[in-house]
Amino acid sequence: MRHFGQLPSAVRQELFFADPRPFHAHSDPAVLAQALGATLYVPAIRDDLAGTIRRRARGGVRSMVIDLEDSVPDERVEEGLVLARDALADLHADPPEALLFVRVRTPEMVVTLLEKLDATAGVLTGLVLPKFSYQRGEQYLDAMVRTADDARPPLLIMPVLETPEVLYAETRAAELQAIRTLLARHRDRVLAVRIGATDLCGLYGIRRDRDLTVYDVGIAALFIADVVNHLGRSDGTGYPITGPVWEYFAGHERMFRPQLRQTPFEDRDAERLRADLLLRDMDGLLREIVLDRVNGLTGKTVIHPSHVDVVHALSVVPHEEFVDAQDVLGAVSGGARSSEFRNKMNESRPHRVWAQRIALRAEVFGVSRPSISHVDILSALWTQP
Repeated sequence: MRHFGQLPSAVRQELFFADPRPFHAHSDPAVLAQALGATLYVPAIRDDLAGTIRRRARGGVRSMVIDLEDSVPDERVEEGLVLARDALADLHADPPEALLFVRVRTPEMVVTLLEKLDATAGVLTGLVLPKFSYQRGEQYLDAMVRTADDARPPLLIMPVLETPEVLYAETRAAELQAIRTLLARHRDRVLAVRIGATDLCGLYGIRRDRDLTVYDVGIAALFIADVVNHLGRSDGTGYPITGPVWEYFAGHERMFRPQLRQTPFEDRDAERLRADLLLRDMDGLLREIVLDRVNGLTGKTVIHPSHVDVVHALSVVPHEEFVDAQDVLGAVSGGARSSEFRNKMNESRPHRVWAQRIALRAEVFGVSRPSISHVDILSALWTQP
């Protein structure tokens, strides 16, 4: 599978200086974590679950989660389990070009799910483990060890941080340190750490407006910073941290002015695209994606298919960033020098980890041509039949 495979090859040639490379479910975990991109959650009780997953994969979604937690009413959990297993069996026979996960509810559900999957578990990349705390995390991981099967590859995990223990100031540091120790014992299983911003904000009765990003919510912004500090370190002890969900997908009456400048769209005759983005409240999503990246996060949880193209378009590495990253990686003796674009300084040691991450993102999402912007890529995606 590869990102932007839904675009015709002629369109990709116009857009990309370096094409996205293919990846598969057993690629290097660092590649897989980057390749998650926009991770779409699909309720397990959705009609034609397997068909929906295949359609979304054909449309460019490269990671999906069959959700047995928040999107399934309590009285339909058993039904959801059956439907999830049936869908996985169907998908095993004709696998989609997407990484597939299941979000369970409890450690006990891990056992219930995996013991009955048999060979069909081969289509499954891993599990999403909600309400992950140190105590509950031990139970989750013990359940996975007990249900391990030598006949199938080990399943990866994506723990979701969203409990009071990690949010409340008096317990956060100790809890994050304990989680870091626990995850280190299972490092080969941990694909990424996810942030459950909706549940965390809910602990304080907060719901961010669509005119605002999660970084405008002080308590959430502080939490994200602490998670990155403890679990997102670049010294070999950290993990990829994914961006929290954006939960809006329809227009509304605005209190604040739109956040998208007109000029980048006018320069490319894309005023209609800008209007569509504003109509769907995508300007807030665009801003939050940019802030996710500058705060050390990668990818994003999404609950609506319309968000996927936006996340992926902004994941393409601009040509200038790629050239700067290659310049940094090519310096072997330290020092600093002016970028060939004459607009910034590239320092080989402080910028090296940044450059490595740019190179990894370029491998997965490609590099745009010098004359191509994110607006061009999003326009191409939104004009596909």
